[in-house]
Amino acid sequence: MITYDPLWVTLAKKKLKKKDLYAVVSSATVARMAKDAQSVSMDVIDKLCELLDCGIGDIAEYVPSENEKSPDA
Repeated sequence: MITYDPLWVTLAKKKLKKKDLYAVVSSATVARMAKDAQSVSMDVIDKLCELLDCGIGDIAEYVPSENEKSPDA
């Protein structure tokens, strides 16, 4: 599963709020990202990276879901 938790951490570090993202993406897109389970396009990720002057890892990360984890994990 892709989670956008790093985005919220990056926003906090830069002393920004979700509404600051509306300069480059719609409020609906930000809402989808807040739900984690919904995907966004790479174009959105690109716009956010440019706005926040950061890398993809500062916006999203892959976290294996419970059924994807190996039995010895």
